[in-house]
Amino acid sequence: MTETKAGSISWIALTVGDAERARRFYERVVGWDASPVEMGGYADYSMIPPSTDTPAAGICHARGVNADLPAQWLVYITVTDLEAAIASCRELGGDVLAGPSGLGEHGRFCVIRDPAGAVAALFENE
Repeated sequence: MTETKAGSISWIALTVGDAERARRFYERVVGWDASPVEMGGYADYSMIPPSTDTPAAGICHARGVNADLPAQWLVYITVTDLEAAIASCRELGGDVLAGPSGLGEHGRFCVIRDPAGAVAALFENE
């Protein structure tokens, strides 16, 4: 997870039932290298473009805090106050689909659906 300013996209991740298969797919199709991220009994992956050490995306198993996430690429948008953003989301006709949940030392997030049906994650740095 990249720390960024409020309002910017801080991360993108794909959460699927078979992260191993998705990892192999993106390694071969786009040339990413995978760096395992220990999740307590299994590994998710930070995906790293060629010629860099900086992860570009994550590929995650639909387990733990990710169990209820839809199988799609999900953008994480940084907010300064997650609780206030959740309240505004609901007030304006959106729904909270998952969370809020912690991301270890990185911060907290939740997954929302806006009134048009689009899904995104809101992320607050700790």
